Amino acid sequence: MQRKSHMSTKNSALNESEISRIIEMAWEDRTPFSAIKDGFGLSEPQVIKLMRKEMHKSSFKLWRERVSERKTKHLALRSDEIIRAYCPTQYKNR
Repeated sequence: MQRKSHMSTKNSALNESEISRIIEMAWEDRTPFSAIKDGFGLSEPQVIKLMRKEMHKSSFKLWRERVSERKTKHLALRSDEIIRAYCPTQYKNR
């Protein structure tokens, strides 16, 4: 998950830390795009543009394939059984 540049001109309102967090959230299987929208104000198409700009082409392609198969990334397709945005073991104390 390497990034091409440290900041893009289109997303200049976002700092490096915010861009990094958006990329991390976009990779997480259980974090829906609506959570990114709520936290950072970016719609799904804007997240896709950010990912395309900030990632290497091969990493972006892997991410798009992964996201396309994940119903958990879209709340409308998500099962009602999923009640949290992340795996319970994801944020262990380090």
